[in-house]
Amino acid sequence: MFRLSAHPSNLRFPPVEQASPDGLLAVGGDLCPERLLEAYRHGIFPWYNDDQPILWWSPDPRTVLFPEKLHISRSLKRILRPGIFTVTFDTCFRDVMQHCAEPRPQYPDGGTWITGAMLEAYTKLHELGYAHSVETWQEGELVGGLYGVALRGAFFAESMFTRVSDASKVALVSLVRQLQAWGFRIMDCQQSSPHLTALGAEAIPRRDFLDHLTAALALPDRRGRWQFDPS
Repeated sequence: MFRLSAHPSNLRFPPVEQASPDGLLAVGGDLCPERLLEAYRHGIFPWYNDDQPILWWSPDPRTVLFPEKLHISRSLKRILRPGIFTVTFDTCFRDVMQHCAEPRPQYPDGGTWITGAMLEAYTKLHELGYAHSVETWQEGELVGGLYGVALRGAFFAESMFTRVSDASKVALVSLVRQLQAWGFRIMDCQQSSPHLTALGAEAIPRRDFLDHLTAALALPDRRGRWQFDPS
């Protein structure tokens, strides 16, 4: 297993083709902004528990959502009508991450990959204009949302939460629609789920994912605080 240097001047990752069959590529290093951004540029992301060293992954196949292939069911279209939810960008990033880390039925011990170190690291990325949150509100209360990292024409979705039925779907659909309007090429969803598949996500070979990522990274940057277009 490749062990990363903890020295900030050495951000090198091994080629993703060296990942294990389940996608584990490297161990160690740190979560400084420079290393995180270097990882995302090469299709790599951190995912680990509090009792583990930092684990870096590049699974094959890779689950992605191409913005132009977003599928919205009839029932979801009704929920997206004005007046049911309000959706915003980047108004309470840290709160969204903390909600994503809360216990859920499928993860009774909590969102284990969102460690305290991850919270601080991604909050720093948000302050630098790379990480973004989408918030779903109902009657002034935060009821759902998601967060992720944007690099030029690629968005790397990390986690989502919901307190009201379909609130996270509304956040995701609103985000993907805006990404399409901005010309984003791809949303990385990392791992498949029925929730994502229903919205149009698909599994593609890692090699194809890296080709799409390379094309996306050639697009203009959209760093900074995001807002939805008025339309």
